[in-house]
Amino acid sequence: MYPLKFKPILKSTIWGGEKIIPFKQLDCKQELVGESWEISDVPGDESVVANGVDAGKNLTQMVQEYKGALVGESNYTRFGGKFPLLIKFIDARDDLSIQVHPDDELAMKRHNSMGKTEMWYVIDNAEGKAHLRSGLSKEITPQQYEQMIADNTICDALADYAVNPGDVFFLPAGRIHSIGAGCFIAEIQQTSNITYRIYDFNRKDKDGNTRELHTELSKDAIDYSVEKDYRTDYTPCLNKPVDLVSCPYFTTSIYNLTEQMTMDYSELDSFVIYICTEGACKVKDNEGNEIEMKAGETVLFPATTSSLEVVPEGEVKFLETYV
Repeated sequence: MYPLKFKPILKSTIWGGEKIIPFKQLDCKQELVGESWEISDVPGDESVVANGVDAGKNLTQMVQEYKGALVGESNYTRFGGKFPLLIKFIDARDDLSIQVHPDDELAMKRHNSMGKTEMWYVIDNAEGKAHLRSGLSKEITPQQYEQMIADNTICDALADYAVNPGDVFFLPAGRIHSIGAGCFIAEIQQTSNITYRIYDFNRKDKDGNTRELHTELSKDAIDYSVEKDYRTDYTPCLNKPVDLVSCPYFTTSIYNLTEQMTMDYSELDSFVIYICTEGACKVKDNEGNEIEMKAGETVLFPATTSSLEVVPEGEVKFLETYV
């Protein structure tokens, strides 16, 4: 197999901004785009291959055809033939709703779906004015939670962070969160579209209606524990991998390269995804296939890839993730 690029799936939202189109160098007329789904196997939103002999096939078809050769033998068995990750770019002109996602057990019981654990990598922060919310800042009970929803004070119980490019947040299922105005982020998550909307700032949609809240569903999905700091602490480093997140659903590192580097995946039974956030590079696999990658692009390398040679064009920064 060979490295795969996919056509972006653009999502217009009431909170969307203007950064995704120029960042990804897309030739389209949409001015406000909240999300670009880079790699998706969500039913109804399956990514379509943009390059090579399989161009035009969607990701579901690719997994059915190539099975473990694409996703890894253990992943193919574990996830029942579904691609396990959803990759997005998210651009927030306004605050997103306060929300929470159920874990696997609850999501399967209620929706016959996987839960949603995810992570955020901040690409840009609107000239230093971006913020986001992650986790509870103080202890509350489920009863207090319901009352705070009713009296519009739930934000008083949430940890709120001013963010800068390079900031990372890990969001296990059950953690209340919200992407704030000014954030431009890369999101890595389980393949699930189950979201419980907790609070939406009494916002109205284009038809003048407030959006549905899921107070009862969310109450049982929330992890009510409190942590001192919800940010992921790491030290950036040039020309070597830096570990960011390792959990049962994905392992993610960041690379900032000015020198050529060879990656060894010979012992890894998984696909590998690169999400380029800055600069450009050329990537050659062990079979001699070469692909160019630049900021705004996401590339899926199949599980048959045993090594990759990355040659930066000046400097390149990208996230590496696999299962």
